[in-house]
Amino acid sequence: MQMMNVSGLSRAFKVYPLHDADADEILKLCQENTLHYRYCEAEPTKEQVLRDLHVTPPGIGESRKHYVGFNREQELIAVMDLIDGYPREDTAFIGFFMVSVAVQRHDIGSGIIGDTAAYLKKIGKAAIQLGIDQGNPQSTAFWKKNGFQVLKEVKRDSGIILLAQRTLMPAFP
Repeated sequence: MQMMNVSGLSRAFKVYPLHDADADEILKLCQENTLHYRYCEAEPTKEQVLRDLHVTPPGIGESRKHYVGFNREQELIAVMDLIDGYPREDTAFIGFFMVSVAVQRHDIGSGIIGDTAAYLKKIGKAAIQLGIDQGNPQSTAFWKKNGFQVLKEVKRDSGIILLAQRTLMPAFP
């Protein structure tokens, strides 16, 4: 498997690592997406953005976390939190993905996910996994449209998450 280079995640947009200094811009994009926060029963805050920029699953170091922005004409249009090698070495996990409301419903998000999947397959990943907030029809429809299938329900303090996967290599169990 090759090492991840985040610039390969999109053919259409400039992709770059996001840092603490980008928190206000990330927060602005998140605050536009009121539907998402209604279903996860949270409010976007700068403190939450700063935490999300650094939090990783247990046993995964920050070097495997890629919190990236997708930029079009100097404008942040999407953010993605991508964990390389979680929960298995041959898997990538999308911890968070959000597209600016201004460009939703134009297949930009689907284009980013398609490019990301193609790149991850190219570097040897067999699958992409993520969690979907149960009951969020917009999110569920988006991920199913983009080839993700629900594997199981996972109970969390904040509610039930649907663990979903998109298989990239046919041999993935």
